[in-house]
Amino acid sequence: MGRPSKALLDRERIGATALALVDESGDFSVPQIARRLGVQTASVYHHVDGRAGIVELLRVQVSAAIDLGTLDLRPWDTALEAWARSYRAAFAAHPRTVLLLTTSQVVAPEVLEQYERAVALLLDSGFPPPAAMPLLTAVENVVLGSVLDLAAPETVWDPNADTPRLAEALRAAGPGRSDAAFDLALTALLARARTLLP
Repeated sequence: MGRPSKALLDRERIGATALALVDESGDFSVPQIARRLGVQTASVYHHVDGRAGIVELLRVQVSAAIDLGTLDLRPWDTALEAWARSYRAAFAAHPRTVLLLTTSQVVAPEVLEQYERAVALLLDSGFPPPAAMPLLTAVENVVLGSVLDLAAPETVWDPNADTPRLAEALRAAGPGRSDAAFDLALTALLARARTLLP
């Protein structure tokens, strides 16, 4: 029998399958990926460096949706805000990846390049080097925390007769609470960041 004209397995298909599994259940296993792709588990390992390699494929797939052109905008705060919003949108499409990706080291060159560009934006805009990583980390905290909030149940709190003020505040917030909270946090972060410039 001749070889198939198209490879049955490649890193892109493995990553896409892992992402589908995580979207469905919050996790994946290499045997699950192999079953979905109709191959042996050992075949998957020929293309990736175990579970850690697949987690990095997930990171690459989700991060590919972030608009890197936002980091070319000026002034810096316009760029940082646009990048944060694009970052949030990319991860909001796959919120269950957040816990997997925040517990492993970033090694994919294309993802590291994004952080390199974000740090360059801050340094070239006059932020002192000691401020760059805390600011970048704070942006990520706001973005990823907001994504987790988007993935939470619609009503996280269970107001009852003993919490009338909480119930009132929840009703007043309405269905856009997560978006409003993100806007508030990002606006406050950018305001504080402006004070860090010499």
